[in-house]
Amino acid sequence: MPLPAGPGQESVWDYPRPPAVDPSGELVEVHLGGEVVARTRAALRVLETSHPPTYYLPLDAFVDGALVPVEGSTVCEWKGRAAYFDVVGGGRRAARAAWTYPEPVPTYAVLTGHVAVMPGLVDACFVDGERVRPQDGGFYGGWITDRVVGPFKGGPGSWGW
Repeated sequence: MPLPAGPGQESVWDYPRPPAVDPSGELVEVHLGGEVVARTRAALRVLETSHPPTYYLPLDAFVDGALVPVEGSTVCEWKGRAAYFDVVGGGRRAARAAWTYPEPVPTYAVLTGHVAVMPGLVDACFVDGERVRPQDGGFYGGWITDRVVGPFKGGPGSWGW
């Protein structure tokens, strides 16, 4: 049962399926090892029914050396084949904490050159100064802020939604 959205909030149950891509002018930051490894006001939010937004940052938002390509890939039914990165900063390395779609399906071509980060695998992510809460589970990369209400897919018992 969707929670009611208050003023200035969005219900993830109003997001579409297949997902929409929404440009964001919010200040988005990724922190690791006590350093800011990415900062931008040009992120894209991917909005999918029952999921908190996943923020995709342009490659140039990351400091040099913060993204290290690693082996392996997965396939998203909507966006195509994803490639992964370790995120490096402040002497720390977060394994497979980021991903990109090098050649997304045409519908999601706007994601080319953008990278998403799993907020639960780095020290912290922020949206306009608010610390992001990671989406439950280790599969999805949603960013929970006070802007969105659920319930959110990802936690125990939610796989069949």
